[in-house]
Amino acid sequence: MSNFSVPRRSLMLGGAALALAPAAAFATTSPDVGKPAPLFTAVDSNGKSWSLADLKGKVVVLETTNHDCPYVRKHYNSKNMQDQQREAAAKGVVWLTTASNAAGEQGAVTPAQANELTRSRDAAPAAVLIDPQSKIARAYGATVTPHMYIIDAKGVLVYKGGIDSIPSSSVADVPKAKQYVRLALDEVLAGKPVTVASTQAYGCTMKYPRTST
Repeated sequence: MSNFSVPRRSLMLGGAALALAPAAAFATTSPDVGKPAPLFTAVDSNGKSWSLADLKGKVVVLETTNHDCPYVRKHYNSKNMQDQQREAAAKGVVWLTTASNAAGEQGAVTPAQANELTRSRDAAPAAVLIDPQSKIARAYGATVTPHMYIIDAKGVLVYKGGIDSIPSSSVADVPKAKQYVRLALDEVLAGKPVTVASTQAYGCTMKYPRTST
């Protein structure tokens, strides 16, 4: 049995119960689209330090993740997330997956576990950032997994919200959905304004630390 599995009943009930909790209970202020994206520095699963300031000149995607969340699994089981990661990389985009659930909570991972998940899911982010104190998630006002953000080459936040338009955990809905992140990235890379720059993110609630540090 996988080290990352949980009982199916718990998974289904947990995902359904936590999917759409009020944002204010879990995050601080969400940054505005069209304004500078919050800067951060974090270490990835291989021990490399990443700084958003150092990525200026590159388009960056942030993806919050929780491998036990059925909404996250929807996009990985369908290969939708991996396909978009690879498409982005081929276009010079830096895709950063953030493991921002608090240490000890569902979805939190060690660096070794993060690397095993990347391998087993055939994922292709530029890096998986280990964020057990939820510093990146708080800075961006992330409320769920997956919560998606796009930062343009000037360091401006140009998209925030869901990966697509159908808020379900069903793989069958992926081909039917409008792929907000893919469409927004295409517009950013073409030098166009993002037509749909903010959408309602859906998924399992972020598991923030119980006390601030």
